[in-house]
Amino acid sequence: MLKKTLLAIAVLAALCLLALGGLTVVGKGWLGSDWASAPVSAGPRAPLRDGPARQPGDPQILFGDLHNHTSYSLDAYLFGMNAIKGGGVVTPADACDFARYCSALDFWSINDHAESLTPRVWEDTVNVIRECNAMAGDPANPDMVSFVGWEWSNSDRDDVPSHYGHKNVILRTWETGQTPLRPIASRAEYPLTELPAPLLGLLSATDGWRATANMGRYLNESRKVPVCDGEAPTTALPADCREVALTPQRLYRKLDEWGFDSLVIPHGLAWGTTNPLSGDFRDQLEQHDPRYQRLLEVFSGHGNSERFEDFQRIATDANGEAYCPPATANFTPCCQQAGTIVRARCERPDSGACEDAVRDTVAAFVSGDPRTGRKLIENTTPADWQGCGQLRNTFQPASMYVPRLAAQYTLALGFDEDDQPARVKLGLIGSSDGHQARPGSSYKETNRLLYTDHKDTGKRLLDLGGFQADPESRAFYYTGGLVAVHARGRDRDAIWQALQSREVYATSGDRILLWFDLLNGPQGESPMGSDIAMRDAPTFRVRALGAFEQQPGCPDYAVAALGKERVRSLCGGECYRAGDQRKAITRIEVVRILPQAHPGEDIAPLIEDPWRVFECPGNGTGCEAEFTDTEYAQRQRHALYYARAIQQAEPLIGGDPFGCEYDAQGNCIEYHYCIGDNASRDRQCRATGRTESVVIADLR
Repeated sequence: MLKKTLLAIAVLAALCLLALGGLTVVGKGWLGSDWASAPVSAGPRAPLRDGPARQPGDPQILFGDLHNHTSYSLDAYLFGMNAIKGGGVVTPADACDFARYCSALDFWSINDHAESLTPRVWEDTVNVIRECNAMAGDPANPDMVSFVGWEWSNSDRDDVPSHYGHKNVILRTWETGQTPLRPIASRAEYPLTELPAPLLGLLSATDGWRATANMGRYLNESRKVPVCDGEAPTTALPADCREVALTPQRLYRKLDEWGFDSLVIPHGLAWGTTNPLSGDFRDQLEQHDPRYQRLLEVFSGHGNSERFEDFQRIATDANGEAYCPPATANFTPCCQQAGTIVRARCERPDSGACEDAVRDTVAAFVSGDPRTGRKLIENTTPADWQGCGQLRNTFQPASMYVPRLAAQYTLALGFDEDDQPARVKLGLIGSSDGHQARPGSSYKETNRLLYTDHKDTGKRLLDLGGFQADPESRAFYYTGGLVAVHARGRDRDAIWQALQSREVYATSGDRILLWFDLLNGPQGESPMGSDIAMRDAPTFRVRALGAFEQQPGCPDYAVAALGKERVRSLCGGECYRAGDQRKAITRIEVVRILPQAHPGEDIAPLIEDPWRVFECPGNGTGCEAEFTDTEYAQRQRHALYYARAIQQAEPLIGGDPFGCEYDAQGNCIEYHYCIGDNASRDRQCRATGRTESVVIADLR
């Protein structure tokens, strides 16, 4: 009997070792093959419908997306696994084809995470961008311009002083000898590359051994890239190492050494999921360089980072003691809601024992991490927390909002952390930040899993909600925004000049046409993005025209270039296809910001949102308004103005991330977040929401 038992144990151990060995072989990628782009598709793209008639030499409005990822960003591949939502490997060639034929953009860029890129896939990326531009026709009048770039991702959200956020690097040139030999990362390794091979091999249960082995091969390839010599000039380094810049200033220095025209665009500043909840852009002013940082991505598939709301999650009194601050009209600290939940569970809510329990719970919450404080109370659901910790009553907000990293707060700053004069002057743009190689996926609100980074499919496998303190954050995904430019041509240099001069605006996804001009500047009319010195009261004109209504399906040129099957798999069977009718602009709002005039000046009163409101006919013919700031001359201080055009409400994916049921007074009485059982694969989670665009001008 003993021999049989020992033999069974030995056989079981051998089988376990064999299984472990097999998982290791798969996870190491020894049986895998390299990810690589297929050739981009050829075939003409019909000219797109333009805006109103222009005079010769007048700028035209073009739409683009300057933030896109493929599977070369390792997190992007993980999102596309069958264990999560499926989709498989997507490459820069897929992104090119989608931008050209599915979303019909005028320009776009590739921005995979530099921390996971290898020399081989960087070469593949650059070659695809060259090929994509070669297929776009006459360089002086191409149907689309493709820019090469990468994302520099500093993600140490727990160390506020060394957190500089995420930034996209965009290069003007892509020709041989005019592109960096390697991207510049923010750290030497990407965390996902450290996954143990056997653990990675387990993914073959859902994705098959071949796909898993291919991923393991890429992880192994990325892990083996040596780190470049940090002291050597960037132009003296070999092509096959990983170059690292730990701070933005070091990034700028390395870009200086290359000498190629480039932009560095911060994004996602107000996302609490990737940034310190107590973050403050004042701490980053010393790392700002206006030569590179001229634009700010304020809207993406992760939400809207525009608005400043003066709230705190946990406050500190004059003695340095932490306490739970009161709720505001649009934000409830979760320490407050924790007390409410505990009180509701008391048998006698008005008893001293209940009061002690509430006080102890709030004190424990305040003394810990606001991200995990919700774990103090057992057996709660996201609905129990009543939207606490999230910014409410604003258009498609970013999750776990960080108010002192929002665009309005950033633009209102006038002094750095040492009380030295410091300002940023940034044009506001939108983009998608999509991780599925689908630039400009906001053209139709029809496919939640394909057009957004939403990952919930209603499946229980790999449902991480039980491990998250704030599982409702998984509902805060949208189709993303676009960047619009007023360019004097369709070519690369015309688009680049518009980006450099900040003649740009952000849209929340739809292709709204917007003009915002200073009418009485010293040199006459001045366009959006202008930085003007003047004494007289400024007079502005703002005009807006709604986006075209979309027709179902895809145009013939897209089907001819991609084929019916790829139109289905890549485009989701739907493309940008403008009809004849335009959507209505319902109103125009003007925001005025008076940047700080002295250190310590309170920010909130300096942001007037809205300062002016103009109601519009709402009939699809557009809207125009002129206004003068009669207070400007007597104030004798800087002023910044931007316009926000509001388009008619319509069903949007994530139009209400809270999934609210409202009472007659407009109060949310039931929360149905698009997560878990509420997020089956065929559910689009649409809710009525507005679409908006913003432009900016700066006067001194």
